[in-house]
Amino acid sequence: MTIEQIYTGCLAQGAYYIESDGEAAVIDPLREVQPYIEKAERRGDTIKYVFETHFHADFVSGHKDLSIKTGAPIVFGPTGMKMGFEAIVATDGQEFPLGKAKIRVIHTPGHTMESTCFLLINEEGKEEALFTGDTLFIGDVGRPDLAQKVIAELTQDKLAAHLYDSLREKIMPLADDIIVYPAHGAGSACGKNMSKETTDTLGNQKKTNYALQEMTKEAFMKEVLTGLTPPPAYFPQNVMMNIQGYESIDTVLNRGFNPLSPAAFEAAANETGAVVIDTRDAQVFAKGFIPNSINIGIDGSFAVWVGALVPDLKQEILIVADEGREEEVITRLARVGYDFCIGYLKGSYEAWKADGREIDTIKTVTTDELSHIIEKEGANILDVRKNSEYLSEHVVDAENAPLDYINDSMAQINVDKTYYVHCAGGYRSMVFISILKARGFDNLVDIKGGFDAIKDSALFKVSDYVCPTTLL
Repeated sequence: MTIEQIYTGCLAQGAYYIESDGEAAVIDPLREVQPYIEKAERRGDTIKYVFETHFHADFVSGHKDLSIKTGAPIVFGPTGMKMGFEAIVATDGQEFPLGKAKIRVIHTPGHTMESTCFLLINEEGKEEALFTGDTLFIGDVGRPDLAQKVIAELTQDKLAAHLYDSLREKIMPLADDIIVYPAHGAGSACGKNMSKETTDTLGNQKKTNYALQEMTKEAFMKEVLTGLTPPPAYFPQNVMMNIQGYESIDTVLNRGFNPLSPAAFEAAANETGAVVIDTRDAQVFAKGFIPNSINIGIDGSFAVWVGALVPDLKQEILIVADEGREEEVITRLARVGYDFCIGYLKGSYEAWKADGREIDTIKTVTTDELSHIIEKEGANILDVRKNSEYLSEHVVDAENAPLDYINDSMAQINVDKTYYVHCAGGYRSMVFISILKARGFDNLVDIKGGFDAIKDSALFKVSDYVCPTTLL
């Protein structure tokens, strides 16, 4: 028997490939499904089921495409939601044979009403693994405020109460040696304080996970709802795509994989109103880029930040990428529902520059240079990290303007003043500056290396460290 966790770091998401006696099941697949199909072909397996733990909010699942391409049925837990595709709606306790093993449905409403865990009973009849989706994470549980964005009568209080019951009645009675395999780890916005670990025994979680400790329902609800912040705007839109269905990933890739000359690229940008996203490294971008383009680096939480900052999933997008990485960019956009990439700059930024077209730059300073500026004339420091990061530790007198809520943050900034901008390491600050520069803010300077470099330099007064209660 095989259990394989397929973890995607940029989404902090875990999909699973389970096999017994040549039959395979895939749980919570990514949008691009060909790797699962190729894995099964290499192994000589038949994909028998596509299990979904719930209607995901933070990414578009590949359930529909994988089912069409393999003939494997999609299986959800109990739900009354009308879906735009064929699916098996399982009952609580229903079992699905998989080779010499079987998978039992355990309905665990709370994160969402249809949230379901899948218990793997191995070939010897032992309960071995629990695939918990967003119900139970390592060190945390799924936030109960997301489903209310789709179904208004589902308040976060109602969902939190359901989650309390699900954990105590359905999960905690299971054996301590069962391995927990969640859908997400640290970095996902589906929980507020997840561990970097992506598996653990249920017994250890009973000891260490705050949500599994002895407490009243009221105390649990207060604990689980404290520290939540508004979810990214694209979450409800992804939920609806996962319920209603979507275009094939093949169609999306064909539309986006469209090489454009500098002239054609500029014409497309002008004619369509497409957003130009430059996915190169932040410091490379700062040295030269197409005016009004936005830097969201591919080597980071790219899809998550696109989702947080581009409000309309149907927004047309043009890409500037390092040569050879264009398909990767288009795929990662599609993972969060941005299906309308209409092309990329052939030859990347170098082709644009060689064609003699207008370029722009962003000024950067080192911590040493900033220290001298402060000594000489003072400086406005802008910290664009999350508020929880800022409250934990920050440069004294720095102003917090989180990238997560950039429209509110922009309202804090005086367009005529110079600001020195930092995040933790330099990724988010360049995103922030590029967006505001496209909106006419020309006096923002990036601090190289971000807060990490600021602390390491020991040149600046930093507030005392306070352990954060939430990572949102």
